[in-house]
Amino acid sequence: MTREEIVVAIDEEISRLEKVRALLQGSGNSKLFASGSLTGVRKKRHLSAEARKRIADAQKRRWAKQKKQATSTSAK
Repeated sequence: MTREEIVVAIDEEISRLEKVRALLQGSGNSKLFASGSLTGVRKKRHLSAEARKRIADAQKRRWAKQKKQATSTSAK
């Protein structure tokens, strides 16, 4: 690589870094930040009433099973 090529490569890298800096500072109009993919903000997930009931019923069954096992082992 000649000096000229090295200088051109450095200038290109500086240009890329300046664009990234502008995006990170919010001065750019980036689709990545507009979509929320890099901002760390997630949409809240909603469960239907039916799904909540299924989860609650499954948890109650797990608790009943644990309670049954605890009483049978302590009775021995």
